[in-house]
Amino acid sequence: MSGPDKPKVIGEEWSDERVKSFLVPPPKGEGSDYTTLLKAYQAMIAGDFERFIGFFVESGGDLNAVNDSGETLLDRIAEHRKSVDYVRTLEDAGAKKSF
Repeated sequence: MSGPDKPKVIGEEWSDERVKSFLVPPPKGEGSDYTTLLKAYQAMIAGDFERFIGFFVESGGDLNAVNDSGETLLDRIAEHRKSVDYVRTLEDAGAKKSF
């Protein structure tokens, strides 16, 4: 986590354990696999996200989980300018758009 007391670190190597730490189910009332995927997407560079997706699928995670609006993560990020590598990772792992 970054902030005034803990500046954001760029270029830091993430261990498998750190990547896997995002596999923890979200707190009650915060959703599902969609929330887990979104948090990983927001926190990780593309290479780490690709590793995360491998662990996520291996653990039985649902790449096509939806949010309250019925969107998958792929739906949500497909139009982001800098999401090409993330979109490719999701599609290669079997994620689908909901519409």
